[in-house]
Amino acid sequence: MVHRPLRHSLRPLPALHDDWLERISGTLKDPTLDRSHFCREILCEIAYPEYVVNYDTALVDPKIPLGTRLALSTLDPRHVTLEPEYYADCDDEKFQRVKPLLWLWYSFDRLPVGGQNVELGVRFRRLLAPHIFKSVGERFKAFQHVEFSYGYNIECGDDVVVHRHVLLDDRGGIKIGNKVSISDYANIYSHTHSIVDQKDVTNATTVLEDGVRITYHATVFAGVKVGLDSMVGAMAVATKDVRPHHVNVGIPAKSVRVKPNAPNTTPDRLHTSHEREHKS
Repeated sequence: MVHRPLRHSLRPLPALHDDWLERISGTLKDPTLDRSHFCREILCEIAYPEYVVNYDTALVDPKIPLGTRLALSTLDPRHVTLEPEYYADCDDEKFQRVKPLLWLWYSFDRLPVGGQNVELGVRFRRLLAPHIFKSVGERFKAFQHVEFSYGYNIECGDDVVVHRHVLLDDRGGIKIGNKVSISDYANIYSHTHSIVDQKDVTNATTVLEDGVRITYHATVFAGVKVGLDSMVGAMAVATKDVRPHHVNVGIPAKSVRVKPNAPNTTPDRLHTSHEREHKS
């Protein structure tokens, strides 16, 4: 097996990166910060800098095209609604505190300064995460277009990597251990709907233990525990708990092997659940 560690930044980045991030970091430490105004200010600077000084007057200026004024208004999170605000179980006090930072996170990813800008984007999201999540460890890394339900119900360990276009539905809570990797387009759920009545919602905490890998386009259902050092394979749908060190694939996901680095591996333990069912 060829080991291919990630390369570091290919060239020195402009000092502007550091200056901008330091400003944001320092501002977020202020407990009296008006987060909505802060979000609006940052987005206006990087999207419509010509309106930073006269933002309020621009919104009512008939000389400015209506569509431009509409776009300007949505830089302020108080002028938009996010889907979780319609959920009956939303803790409005908690959500309104994190909403401006969620809107800033999502909007940044859709602007030229964000997008595929890996180094700046990872560092920017790492700054926001502690002010959104219930808890987050060291060296958190999220790529572009990661979205959440509430955000405030996520507990995250050290060295967690969340790749592109991942949904972390934390309505019922998501606990992520250390060194967890969630690949592109994966979906982690913590709520489910009754098959009889769609309005009948059950929340259940979903757990990804240390060393877990959720691979491309995989889905983990609400309340599932993905055990230590296990893997949910590409396109798999984990509807039940995944045992430690097991690799589960398919729809619904079932164990197909035990990882070779699992402790105390014996020939008997290498039989998969599918093989045992077939033999019986």
